[in-house]
Order: sequence, then C-alpha cells, then structure tokens
Amino acid sequence: MNWKVQLFKLNYDQREADAVADVIRSGWLTMGERTVEFEREFATYLGENTKAAAVANGTAALHLALLVLEIGVGDEVIVPAQTFVADINAVMLVGAKPVMADCTSFEDWNMDPADIERKITAKTKAVMIVHYAGVPCDMDAIVALCARHDLKLIEDCAHAPGARYKGRCVGTFGDIGCWSFFTNKNLSVGEGGMVTTRSDELDRALRYLRSHGMTTLTLDRHKGRAVSYDVVRPGLNYRIDEMRAALGLVQLAKLDGANAARKRIVDAYRRELGGLARVSLPFPDREDRVCSSHIFPILLAEGIERLKIVESLKNEGIQSSIHYPAIHHFSAYSGMELGSTPIADEVARRELTLPLYPDMTEADVRVVVSSLRNALEKVS
Repeated sequence: MNWKVQLFKLNYDQREADAVADVIRSGWLTMGERTVEFEREFATYLGENTKAAAVANGTAALHLALLVLEIGVGDEVIVPAQTFVADINAVMLVGAKPVMADCTSFEDWNMDPADIERKITAKTKAVMIVHYAGVPCDMDAIVALCARHDLKLIEDCAHAPGARYKGRCVGTFGDIGCWSFFTNKNLSVGEGGMVTTRSDELDRALRYLRSHGMTTLTLDRHKGRAVSYDVVRPGLNYRIDEMRAALGLVQLAKLDGANAARKRIVDAYRRELGGLARVSLPFPDREDRVCSSHIFPILLAEGIERLKIVESLKNEGIQSSIHYPAIHHFSAYSGMELGSTPIADEVARRELTLPLYPDMTEADVRVVVSSLRNALEKVS
C-alpha cells in the first residue's frame, strides 16, 4: 500500500546506519560494551539513582519483573484493561491471576486508582500500570495505595520514554520499570527493551535472570577478565545485542527532540479536530505531567461503525489502527473472569488511532483530518 500518511515512520538517518556498521566492524555482536553504555546513559536519563539492564524486548522486561518480585501461583496482579495483551500474558505465564482495573474516565484512559483499590484482595501481590499513549498515570494516588496495601508496583513504560509526572521521569516511581523499544516506539531499535529499578538487590537479580543465572558474561571471558563462571540461580536468555544497543544510544540522543516534534503534531491535531462532531479527544493537557505522545487516539461517537471509518481512511491513503482490542474478546481469555471494566470496554469498541511520528508535518495532519471528516460524512 502506498500510503499518503502512514501510521508511523522511523526517524532514522545516517547516524543509525553508522552505529550498526561500527558494531559489525568491531567483530563483537552479542551483548557487550555498547550495551553497558546504553544502560548507563538510559539510567542517567531517568535519574533518581536508577539502574538499567537492557533486554531482548519489552515483554521480556515484564516477565523478568514478575519473576524477580517472586510473583507466581496463587498471587493476583492488578493490570489495566486498556492495554496491549503482553501485560496479561506475562502475568498468566508466571502462574498468577490477572485482575483488570478500569479506565479513570472517558477523558483519562489510564488506570483508575479507585478501581485499583476496589479490586485488591488478600491474594493481590502487585499492581502493574501502563502509561497509555505516553500519558503518565496518577502516580501520587497509585504509589500511596500500593504503600497502604504493601503491594509491589510495576510500571509498564512501553509508551512513555521521556514522559514525566510532576517533573520526575515515569519508570522511577515503582519497584521496577519495564520499557519497550519495538519499531513503532518513541525510542526504536526494532526489538529491544530495558528493565529499571532503584534497588541494588533487584538490579543484581534481574541481571542474573536475563543471562542464564551466570556470574560472568561472555564478553568478560573474551576480554580475559574471567576464565569460567558460576550459575547462582536458574535463568533465561533475555539479552539484547550490540547492534540494537548501538541503535538505542542514537535514538536516546534524539528522544527529547523527537518527543517535542510529536507534541507539536498532537497540538496540531487538537486544533484541527476542535469542534468536530462525533469525535472526542482524551487526555487534555495538565500542568503536572509531560507526555511522550506515543500515539494519537481518538474516541468515535457511539453508533459509528469503526471498520467503515478505517476502510474509508485506507481508501484515501491514510493508515489507522486500534489501541487496543478488548482482552476478554481474545480466544485465550474468552470466558475468564477478569473483572468488570465498563469504561475500558466502551473505549475498546470506539477507539481509533491516527498517524503520529516525529517527522510528520502539519500539512499531513490536515490531510488526515480532511479524510476523517469525509469518512464520518459517509457513515452519517
């Protein structure tokens, strides 16, 4: 498909190509010195004495977080209903039970702290939040309720590199932060992720778990810093490689500028869509948070056939998407008792994601909005 405006485009240039070429010329492709540098720079970016361990992808980060917090059979983890399925998959794969919390409102699709608290039982061991679309959750309320109930807090920051709540980077409020660097993310390396914590003990355990439980790495033996190794616990291979770490370093240097460009496009959308009947926009600006503007979601009015809008946009060369289908509609989770979430269910039925990426122009925004107007007229 030759899109006029596609959903997402990489902001890659010669710097990313040079970074990968340098790795290939070095002769060392597996996790090594560039990974260490990427971890150090990412931790410095977050601040708050954060430690960072690069991993294979964001789902690996979630899995490691649950494992290191010793969450398993018989435990419950409260997760958002409005999220990608990776969160609930990870909870299920450690043998725990996911319990979904609803959105706060039709204006704020992040987890409702009051509903989180209502869903807490004697079996609840952790809360896993998602900063949806790069908009920080209400961290004051969530941190406080986790402290009151002695619950672990996992932040899924897949949408949110660069997002801040009251001046502080998301991912530094909970016990563990989990990050995705998938192709369409704000910081993109294709497949990759990061798991962060302010705890020395958790950081050490995470590093063992991501690399077979081994006490030394292959690079240490290659460099002559070690001859052999011990295995101190069962572990996995969730390592990143040097090419992706090198891409991550370039992307991290671009992150703030790219997020600012995304925000300009979001502002342009809000101007162009202002007053458009049968479309509402979540997440109005608030002074206490800085958003990473990962995606631009809209909410269609009740009764609009969303697939007809998607098809009309496609016919005009505009790519769109859905973030996200309701989890309890998937075959794997159909019939499971996951908790009542009426707002999230309605959002899942009516949400539509419009194109957003750093190099998008305001002219592109006008093309998208014009096509959306045409699509809405056709279904009236």
